[in-house]
Amino acid sequence: MPVSVVRFNLVEPDATPASLSARYRAALEMAAYADGHGVTTVQTEEHHGAGNNWLPCPFAFASAVFGATRNIAVTVSAIIGPLHDPLRLAEEIAVLDLLSGGRLVTVAGIGYRPEEYAMFDVEWKRRGRLQDELLETLLRAWTGEPFAYRGRTVRVTPRPLTEPHPPLLVGGSSKAAARRAARLGLPFFPSAHLPELEAYYTERLAEYGTEGWVMMPATETPLLHLAEDPDRAWAVYGRHFLHEARTYASWQSGEIHSAVRSAATTVAELRAEGVYRIVTPEECLALDLGHHVLHPLAGGMPPEEGWRSLRLFCERVLPVLGA
Repeated sequence: MPVSVVRFNLVEPDATPASLSARYRAALEMAAYADGHGVTTVQTEEHHGAGNNWLPCPFAFASAVFGATRNIAVTVSAIIGPLHDPLRLAEEIAVLDLLSGGRLVTVAGIGYRPEEYAMFDVEWKRRGRLQDELLETLLRAWTGEPFAYRGRTVRVTPRPLTEPHPPLLVGGSSKAAARRAARLGLPFFPSAHLPELEAYYTERLAEYGTEGWVMMPATETPLLHLAEDPDRAWAVYGRHFLHEARTYASWQSGEIHSAVRSAATTVAELRAEGVYRIVTPEECLALDLGHHVLHPLAGGMPPEEGWRSLRLFCERVLPVLGA
């Protein structure tokens, strides 16, 4: 069966604590429903200090998803590695790996927003070195054996369930990220369809004598929303997709590559562009995608509309894909 993903970043501009609480509970209920219908993955992510309440704590959310589900994987794509304490992160991922039975996948990037580094008083210019330290520390920590860390000997317990360690990928769109992944023998997850970067990563694997693989996004990776009447859905709900697209685009410089980056400034432009797509179940099947990414709560989408989209996908698309 093709991979099916339900993405949650819990964005809601102008939210109240009560409305955000309802959104978070809706997301957990959606994850449980998706799990029961054979969706393979929940995807979430990390951003800090965003005015629209973008999720800052993906592992806390992942833990809640695991408590509400039995089979679905959770991919955190991506954490901002240098903002995390390496030892605490090693413990957190190990515990989640044990709790979930190995269902957590972590993609570690370095981010692209200096203001997030400033918020945590982490030096932006040191992000590459901090990322190296983080990844190296995680791999040592998960052995359960004592090791040298910042001039002292430490040991992280408990050991995770997954051997040799919980799934850990290096994300990014730069040669530095590809080189870092190859040096450590970790899989590489480019943030867009970048075959030249895959070739560079493969060359570095040979250079370092390590083994790895690439999880390459497809040439097109649309964010999907299902509706019986796409014209009406664009007219009523298009502003939610545009809000998210404009927010995401405003954070990224010209050097950043992303599979879901949009240049649209209006709902009409966004619809024509194709990064976000509202489709009927029949149109969804006709896309003939190998990787379906549903985004039911995009940009502050009302939960009731998110539920309509998710149910259409699970009840009228997934059964056909699995036939």
